Amino acid sequence: MELHVGVFLELFFAALGIGGFASLLGLGGGVFMVPLLSLGGFVATMPEAAGTSIAAVVFTSLSSSIAYALKRKITIKLGLLLMPTTIFGAWCGARLTGVIDTHLLSIAFGIFLLYPVLMMLRGKPPKEIPFSLRGKVSGLPIYAITAAIGLIAGTASGLFGIGGGTVIVPSLSIFLGLDIIITIATSLFVMAPSALMGSYQHWVQGNLHPELALPLILGLVIGAQIGPRLGGRLPKKRLRQLFGIVLLYAAINMILKGVR
Repeated sequence: MELHVGVFLELFFAALGIGGFASLLGLGGGVFMVPLLSLGGFVATMPEAAGTSIAAVVFTSLSSSIAYALKRKITIKLGLLLMPTTIFGAWCGARLTGVIDTHLLSIAFGIFLLYPVLMMLRGKPPKEIPFSLRGKVSGLPIYAITAAIGLIAGTASGLFGIGGGTVIVPSLSIFLGLDIIITIATSLFVMAPSALMGSYQHWVQGNLHPELALPLILGLVIGAQIGPRLGGRLPKKRLRQLFGIVLLYAAINMILKGVR
């Protein structure tokens, strides 16, 4: 499908801002791109918005991961632990869009996000958060918890067209008590292969629009270089609270999407 120049520029500049904000918070940007594509009338269905968004998320992840890697903020070992179940979850989530009604899942996912929203908005460090497992578990349980986080994040990624950072960042920060900057950088590192898997499955199912993904990708790649440069300058409490605001937006958006 041919894309009008005005539409191209509209998506490009929107993605420029999304890329900067998303990379600052460890997100792929899908939490903003899916509503943009769907509510803006660029696509006809939610699966098409999810498929096009997740393709663009691949490049947010790659661009911002390079910037964070240069700052040595990515925990490679943790990222590699998350990747297998995140990739599998992304494939499962994309497949599920073709066989189930996503309305109830949207509501459930939005409700699921409310606890991390509250904790992030309060800006508390992990040691002050109820249910944080910081220092309380080690060995095999850590691997099991990490695998579960990856699976949930990947499934959400493929199903809703988001990058998975809405699950990975608060989960690693709150439940495992990891530093917010480390979780943001590692989340973006993990996203690329899982988003690629989700993109492929959405392409097979006919949900991906390359002509819409292209301006999004160009804007995201440039914008994603901004976030890592700003992240180190913000107090960690403010960064947690900023993420909480975005997470609240995601939760409300998911619930509203489910009841419509």
